Amino acid sequence: MLKPKHQRMVLLAAALTALLAAVLIAAWALRHQASYFYVPSEIKAHPPEADRSVRLGGMVRRGSVHNEADGVTVDFIVSDGRADVPVRFAGIRPALFVEGSGVVAEGHMVQGRFEADNLLAKHDEKYVPREMAGMTAEQARQTVAQTK
Repeated sequence: MLKPKHQRMVLLAAALTALLAAVLIAAWALRHQASYFYVPSEIKAHPPEADRSVRLGGMVRRGSVHNEADGVTVDFIVSDGRADVPVRFAGIRPALFVEGSGVVAEGHMVQGRFEADNLLAKHDEKYVPREMAGMTAEQARQTVAQTK
């Protein structure tokens, strides 16, 4: 028979082992569900694997939006001022999706083009992708000017 002190230690060790096992099982189950966020310059420098679901954020380059004849598919370019990534999306576009605005596209890379499954448009005129938020006002103006 164990002393009460040793019983508590065994119970604590069992609880920690169970907690660690639960965390490892959850991480293993979600390993392919994580969606990483990239800006165009990161995708150009280090493209994700073709089967990996990622988010691409930046500004829609002015003059780059082209609607396909089917009325559902749209091609456009997302830019962060340093690099451009062509994007194709087939589906219902958000009402706020316009040229020169911020966008986050969820999808994957296919032969140098981003195939988006979902588009998220900006909420107001002050929207800036998170990676661009640390820029000075002048850098942000230059980035926006380059997307026009």
